[in-house]
Amino acid sequence: MNKIFYLILSITLFGCGASKPKIQTTKTVHAHKPKKKITPEDKIIIDETEKSSEELVATSKVKVTAAVVAAYINDFKTVAKDNMIRHGIPASITLAQGILESGAGTGRLATIANNHFGIKCHKEWKGENVSHDDDAPQECFRKYVHPQESFRDHSLFLTSRPWYAPLFKLPKNDYKAWAYGLKKAGYATDPKYPNKLISLIERYQLQKYDAEVLGIAFEEPTQTIAKTEVKPLEKPKEITADATHTVAQGETLYSISKKYNTTVDQLKAINNLADNAISIGQTLIIR
Repeated sequence: MNKIFYLILSITLFGCGASKPKIQTTKTVHAHKPKKKITPEDKIIIDETEKSSEELVATSKVKVTAAVVAAYINDFKTVAKDNMIRHGIPASITLAQGILESGAGTGRLATIANNHFGIKCHKEWKGENVSHDDDAPQECFRKYVHPQESFRDHSLFLTSRPWYAPLFKLPKNDYKAWAYGLKKAGYATDPKYPNKLISLIERYQLQKYDAEVLGIAFEEPTQTIAKTEVKPLEKPKEITADATHTVAQGETLYSISKKYNTTVDQLKAINNLADNAISIGQTLIIR
């Protein structure tokens, strides 16, 4: 009986062990966060918080002072005006785009390839080129002998693409319409691109070069200074013989003395006053 009992017990224990559920552990795998894709919106940024400097992110991030921007304008204003005469693109627009997209000439493509507008090779380009990370790694960009060639290619790019044709129906001195027209035609996807161009044009008064080419007068914007009305000092009243003054609310001997160009002591002596106390409606003699 004992043997039978132990045999049954062993079978029971074995069966329970076999039916015990398996426990599976799940290992959590942390995937690497994908890198943010560089978009055209990321490439063109202006830091408007500092009046003395511009932070320009074109093909490379640079920070330049207003003096550097002014020097860039001085170097290329003639080129921009010549291109306006030849191709009809406002000089103000060309200069503003050059400043923004080249970091005022200090960006990597501008310094190593004289490429001030980030113009890529495209299939028709047969000249020298450089590789630069942009929308994709190591993209092909045009390399120029002189920056002026980059300005020329920028003008040819706009004049040879049919989707930019509506721009050339706009007035040449309407830089705001051109800035918004470039965005509408698809030149940049950054929604703030027109405002950035307009801000540069107005801050550095680039529209005056458009006026020079068109032979029209340019009036520099004037800053409006709030004027505060300054009331002239009240002229002391002349004292005539037997002149009197009736005390009004808020008046004192001191204010009355100033009004009639006299002194407190004289008023007290004439009116037999022991102190400076006076009352509303009281008549004082002024001589």
